[in-house]
Amino acid sequence: MAKKKKARKARSKPGIVTIDEHTLDRLYLVIDSRKGADPETSYTARLFSRGRQQIAKKLGEEAVEALIEGIRGDKPKLVAESADMLYHLLTLWAAVGVKPKAVWDELARREGLSGIAEKASRKR
Repeated sequence: MAKKKKARKARSKPGIVTIDEHTLDRLYLVIDSRKGADPETSYTARLFSRGRQQIAKKLGEEAVEALIEGIRGDKPKLVAESADMLYHLLTLWAAVGVKPKAVWDELARREGLSGIAEKASRKR
C-alpha cells in the first residue's frame, strides 16, 4: 500500500510563487510583471506597448484559430491554439486590471447554475 504524501502548506511571500497557485495564476504574474519592460526583449511588453485594442485584436485572432482547429478536430493544434488564446486573454486582463481571482470567483458563483438560468439572470 502506497503512503499518502502529506500536502505541504505553502507560505506565500510577495513575488514568490507557491505550489498552491494555478498555472494560469503564475502566468498572469509573469505577464503583469512585463508592463513597462523593454518591447525589444519581451513579446508581452511589446503587446502592452501597442495598447489594449491591439491586445484584444490578437486575442480575437487566437480565438478564431482555436475555433478552426476545434472544427477540424486537430487535437494537438487545438491545444496549442488554446494555450495561445489563454495567454492573450490573461494579457488583456492585465492591461485592463482584471485579476484572475475576480474571474475565478465569478466562475465559482456560477457553479451549479443552469447555463440557461444564468443567462436569464443577466437580462434583468
